[in-house]
Amino acid sequence: MRLRAKALAAMLAAASIGPAAIGSAQAQEAFTPAQRDAIRAIIVETLRSQPELVLEALQSLEQRQEDAQRAAAKRALAERRREIFEDAGDPSVGNPQARTVLVEFFDYRCPYCKQMDQPLKALLAADPDLRIVRKDLPVLGPASVVAARAALASRAQNRYPAFHDAMMGFRGSLDEAAIFRIAGEVGLDVARLRRDMEAPEIGQRLQKIAGLAQALQINGTPAFAIGDTLVPGAVDLATMRSLIAEARAKP
Repeated sequence: MRLRAKALAAMLAAASIGPAAIGSAQAQEAFTPAQRDAIRAIIVETLRSQPELVLEALQSLEQRQEDAQRAAAKRALAERRREIFEDAGDPSVGNPQARTVLVEFFDYRCPYCKQMDQPLKALLAADPDLRIVRKDLPVLGPASVVAARAALASRAQNRYPAFHDAMMGFRGSLDEAAIFRIAGEVGLDVARLRRDMEAPEIGQRLQKIAGLAQALQINGTPAFAIGDTLVPGAVDLATMRSLIAEARAKP
């Protein structure tokens, strides 16, 4: 079945079916009008008699795309390792001298990121040789950007840990009003926070993280990097412990 799917995909590509493609210069050069009509007739008849081949061809294409994304992410992990794991500008928690570093790409408005908050704290509490680096990746709209900017700016007032925990623990719509209300509740000077949020270096940091995420083929939050492995999405505590153990076992 996979061979038939590949054959169908090849035929589709070769015939360049579709109104725009059939009229393209490349298709004109590759086949005569009679040949294109014959190929199209074969494809139509094949799809009519075996429609499951369309799904198989799409699945084969999707698998190739996923393989290519994983390969690109692996290259980026190797080539940009210092930016990912050793950027002193990123907030981090745990042992500053830890040999094992787990990087979290997250969004304060992402429910799956919030779901991972307690497991990550449990990992830190049980593992003295672990550091977690936090990289803000605000992908869920303007309020996410406000939250990320506010969190990074809160470091100037030494209130980042409390502010981060409060926003991650917030249940409800984390809109702009809620962000600044929480900021006041954890002791931040909100007027100063608003000013500090506009500092150029904060925007530059978010742009840098977005570039890393793109290089790593990260399309949503949360996502984690550990060793030479990228983990998209939320995982359970046992899986995270296993990933940490695997990273430590590698030279």
